[in-house]
Amino acid sequence: MERERITSRANPLLARVRKLNSRRAYRRAEGAFAAEGPKLLAEALRWGGALEAVICAEGAALPELPPGVRLAEVPDSLLASTADTESPQGVVFICRGRELSLPDRLEGGRWLVLDGVQDPGNVGTVWRTADAFGADGLILCGGCADPWNPKTVRATMGAVFRLPVYEGALDRAAELLSQAGVPLYAAALREDTVDVRAARLDGAAVVIGSEGRGVSRRALELCQKTVKIPMRARCESLNAAVAAAVVLWEMARGD
Repeated sequence: MERERITSRANPLLARVRKLNSRRAYRRAEGAFAAEGPKLLAEALRWGGALEAVICAEGAALPELPPGVRLAEVPDSLLASTADTESPQGVVFICRGRELSLPDRLEGGRWLVLDGVQDPGNVGTVWRTADAFGADGLILCGGCADPWNPKTVRATMGAVFRLPVYEGALDRAAELLSQAGVPLYAAALREDTVDVRAARLDGAAVVIGSEGRGVSRRALELCQKTVKIPMRARCESLNAAVAAAVVLWEMARGD
């Protein structure tokens, strides 16, 4: 595949990557995000990611790209100034994002709902873990980190191309789950709390709250039951991604 050569930092394609990396509003307006590294590129190709452009270091070996994908070659220093990390591993690419709005109907019976989890690394890690343990998807509510943030995308380790993630209001998410016959629980403490090991989660959705404030009051109002992860009394809480992993493991264990 023929490679065009870019040597100017002001080139519009490179400027587009930098804007996608740094501006959430621009990512949403464009319906696209930037990612980097040969592993993520391989995952995008394997799982049908809608590639728009690939930018690589001089002489970098690349897999076969689909027709119509723009391919540009740049000096190492220019690639480093364009990427979100200090070591982009020889390739940066632009990919069209999937629809993030909640659909009219949710498929499947295993969902994780993140409520106000604002750390992109945590959101990406939960996404990756949900994919590994067989969840049907994630729903982001209450001002979660952007799923197309470059840090989120890197933390997914390719799950961004495999597992659907939606954004929406808690009330609408609860309504859709109810219509699908999926009960909504929350990882929180109240009078009806049960040990997560005793709850049947293989056909349920579970809300995980932020580390700072936990599950929101509105989410608790919408939940049918709450579950707790047993731990030493001297430990106040778990990282959101770790708590999600425990819940997802219990979902998978219900098979």
